[in-house]
Amino acid sequence: MSPAKKEIRIVVVDDSQTARELLVALYESAGLRVVGVGKNGEDAVQLVMTHRPDVVSIDVVMPKMDGLEATRAIMRESPTPIVIVTASLMRADTDLAFEAIKAGALTAVQKPGIEDPETCEKLIETVKLMATVPVIRRWTEHKHSGTNIITAPGSDAKAVRLIGIASSTGGPGVLAQILKPLPRQFPIPILIVQHVTNGFATGLAEWLHEQVNLDVYLAGHGEIPKPGAILFPPDDYHMQVNKNGAIELSKAPPYKGLRPSANYLFNSMARFYGASGMGIILTGMGDDGAEGMEAMHTSGAITLAQDEDSCVVYGMPQEAVKRKAVKRIMTPDQISEYLTAMAATTS
Repeated sequence: MSPAKKEIRIVVVDDSQTARELLVALYESAGLRVVGVGKNGEDAVQLVMTHRPDVVSIDVVMPKMDGLEATRAIMRESPTPIVIVTASLMRADTDLAFEAIKAGALTAVQKPGIEDPETCEKLIETVKLMATVPVIRRWTEHKHSGTNIITAPGSDAKAVRLIGIASSTGGPGVLAQILKPLPRQFPIPILIVQHVTNGFATGLAEWLHEQVNLDVYLAGHGEIPKPGAILFPPDDYHMQVNKNGAIELSKAPPYKGLRPSANYLFNSMARFYGASGMGIILTGMGDDGAEGMEAMHTSGAITLAQDEDSCVVYGMPQEAVKRKAVKRIMTPDQISEYLTAMAATTS
């Protein structure tokens, strides 16, 4: 007899009574146990301390204390997996959502409507998945390692013409940490596949643009990546490069449900850039990017992976390491220092 599945206990917080009732009904219909319901961030903090749930579903724009401040307090006092559930994709609201992710929330999902089965299903799937993620206490919003880089860039770094980065759960905050110190004149284009819920790609690019010195925007089909630019794929498109160095956006089949998938980007870089490419794989669930990074490593590219201790989820980097596809394992600060030093050798 197989063991019974563990019951998922959830706290639901939203300032709208209609939204609270809808979410509670949705979660309960999916077999989750709602152990607390609140209408603002103060309620969220108290409910988490009282009930110790497996996961928190919380809005970002609320009275008294918003979702960002509540996330900071929860991650400081009672670390718990947090899913941001927001009705609005307006710039101010998505900025707040990504700041909450930077502060420790695991992901953001759009709030479903009554007659929106696809969004309802995505929300349930995400909440159940995030409830399994172990989280750690964050005394401050952002912590630097304070360590030096493991290895300075070698002569192979001078040949790098394109950088590809893969990240998922916990990724936005780590991306900001790595990319913020890079100079505006950074000489190498950067392409990033970050797993986000459909509808959030534009908000992610806009939020990261405010965090870093480089230009950040969604890639266009046929575009040639330029130095000083960071490009993300639009919602629900794979992003890769062709033999001319131009970006190709495609609706090719998802990889294990993921579109975009970092494997598409990394495999194309292995084919057309070889040793002049660099692949970086960061925190995230699953194994996306590991296969493509193996191809890059075989082609002679520089491959880096985030270290286990600094990952929110040591899934994607671990799979790349298992494949012996990683040349160096580093903390986010070390990756940032490595890129900064590398820029000096290539500019």
